[in-house]
Amino acid sequence: MAKPRATILQIIPRLDTGGAELSAIEITEAIVRAGGRALVATEGGRLAGKVTEAGGELVTFPAGTKNPVRILTNARALVALIGREGIDLVHARSRAPAWSALIAARRAKVPFVTTYHGAYGENGQLKRLYNSVMARADLVIANSGYTGNLVRARYGTPEDKVRVIHRGVDLHRYRPDAVAPERVAKLREAWGVTPDVPLVLQAARLTSWKGQAVLIEAAARLRQQGRLANAVVILAGDAQGRDGYADGLRTRIHALGLDGTVRLVGHVEDIAAAFVAARVTVIASTEPEAFGRTATEAQAMGCPVIATRIGAPPETVLAEPAVAPDAATGWLVPPGDAQALAEALGAALALPDAERKAREGRAASHVANHFSLEKMKRETLAVYDTLLGAGLGAAFDSATNMRDFGAGTHPAA
Repeated sequence: MAKPRATILQIIPRLDTGGAELSAIEITEAIVRAGGRALVATEGGRLAGKVTEAGGELVTFPAGTKNPVRILTNARALVALIGREGIDLVHARSRAPAWSALIAARRAKVPFVTTYHGAYGENGQLKRLYNSVMARADLVIANSGYTGNLVRARYGTPEDKVRVIHRGVDLHRYRPDAVAPERVAKLREAWGVTPDVPLVLQAARLTSWKGQAVLIEAAARLRQQGRLANAVVILAGDAQGRDGYADGLRTRIHALGLDGTVRLVGHVEDIAAAFVAARVTVIASTEPEAFGRTATEAQAMGCPVIATRIGAPPETVLAEPAVAPDAATGWLVPPGDAQALAEALGAALALPDAERKAREGRAASHVANHFSLEKMKRETLAVYDTLLGAGLGAAFDSATNMRDFGAGTHPAA
């Protein structure tokens, strides 16, 4: 018999920023909407208030520790928490707290779920052992087919224990008609570019593997070929302490005579407006993206994407030759290949208006049909239901339909 009200505990080190952190808050909302009780154990962070806003309960907990003794202490504390709060399932979203959560779940005899959020590096047996906790759950959620394959290849995890659930895009926030023209104009003014200037956007923190240097080289080649015209390349992202890398990018921009053409603008808060402003978004990563939500968020805004053909972007960007030209939503290029990136940039900037509009529409529809936030929530609740038989998925659908009917809208895909 299904329990009337399932209680789910998610555990994550901090709630500052990132895909894992946002997912914890989004699934909190989904659990509550489905009539369940959602707890999040964390050290806190700037997004912590979002948990209570979503209807969840915040449990202040030293979840970030990697100290083996503290991990065991945390496990005992979690066993007590599970008993005290009647927790039915524990869901870990990071490696350090996953060890405490695994021990506690086994002792308390409740199901244990992990989400494999990143392509964790393994440079030795100790690191491999540390990472392996994410594959020791009753069910493992992988945020892409790429990470699902990593789990199976690295740890021999059976196929039926891995569930691929892609990151979801909030289609209420990420849709072109939700962005007022004034928001786009404000960004362009801040960047010093007039409305007639085509923008190439890269939204990524400033770190070498994100490939900003490759994009700079590609812009230089495109200009040498006379195909860049008056386009401006916007590098949007924080250095996060990597000031030497940022300075190196500026030096290279100056050496190539791209001052004013390639601009480092720092963190952009209104990223949805940035996608509307851009003619094309670039993901130039030279190492695999475990998911890469920029690709789906940009496409949801009708902005075509150029991404590297590694990691998860081939799952989210429809490109030739895998699809016909009239089905493509973007371009895929080899990592670290400035010439191939320049060719794709040239093609994107030269698209006739009618073809560009058609591609923008296909990109938005592609994300709405396959990568919506509601789909991610529904599929995550289905994982819980598999282990609990709690009926959360059906309750979520019923509550969503009632909400959308009351709002006079149709449920998201």
